[in-house]
Amino acid sequence: MDKKTLVKYLKSLGIEVHTTTKARGHQGFFCNNRIDISKNTPENRVIPTLLHEFAHFVHSKIEPDMMKTGGTFQKLFQTDNPIIEEELFRVTNFVDENSLCVRLTEHKERIKAEIKKYDENIKKYYPNFQRSKKFKEFDKYIKKSDARYLLKYDRVKVMGGFLGFVPKIYTINTIEESFPNMPTAFVNYIRLKSCIRKQSRITARINKLNKYYKRPTELFARFVEGLYLDREWVEAIAPNTSKKFFELLSSGYYGNLEDVVPRY
Repeated sequence: MDKKTLVKYLKSLGIEVHTTTKARGHQGFFCNNRIDISKNTPENRVIPTLLHEFAHFVHSKIEPDMMKTGGTFQKLFQTDNPIIEEELFRVTNFVDENSLCVRLTEHKERIKAEIKKYDENIKKYYPNFQRSKKFKEFDKYIKKSDARYLLKYDRVKVMGGFLGFVPKIYTINTIEESFPNMPTAFVNYIRLKSCIRKQSRITARINKLNKYYKRPTELFARFVEGLYLDREWVEAIAPNTSKKFFELLSSGYYGNLEDVVPRY
């Protein structure tokens, strides 16, 4: 089924379809019986994206509140077998490489290495230093220094001078220039704290993405998308899910989805 035929079919079901919008999703979006496909979506991604959004439409007929709740495996597959979720996530990794969070994970590893480096440098001067405990020597030193602002921010503007009208800019990268008398261990500690903040942000981002990708409704939609991209491979990496899906599909459980899922 080509793009034109698929769009015509979806419209025949009463779905409002737009293929030249900005779309609120990455490439497509479904809401209130309407499917939007971004005008920036590559041509080879239009049909998979339409099928992905149509899967959401089908799911909404099974679970009307799925947009809010994310859906359930019990409703989608009539089972809570944990193997279903495991297999679906493998399919999601195949369909959307962003779900692997490769760049974020690599960035996190680089930050982790930096934290270790700064930790080791501090211990050259303070062998008993532990990240989990207060660094009393540093706390005492930093108390009256503007450098204390860098413990929370990588770049700050501090008002100073006469009547406080002359701003001073401090950054993580220019600590030595701004505070030439600061001991090396303390410079490393400020940068260590910056890395820990970055690590926390990356972890939060990864957790947020995993939460999104592992919503039953998203796993189901990418499964349908995967069947179009490579049904044979999807059945190989998700045998239990595929068997259950096609049983329900043949029984009419997924309604009109049966008309667009590729068959041998």
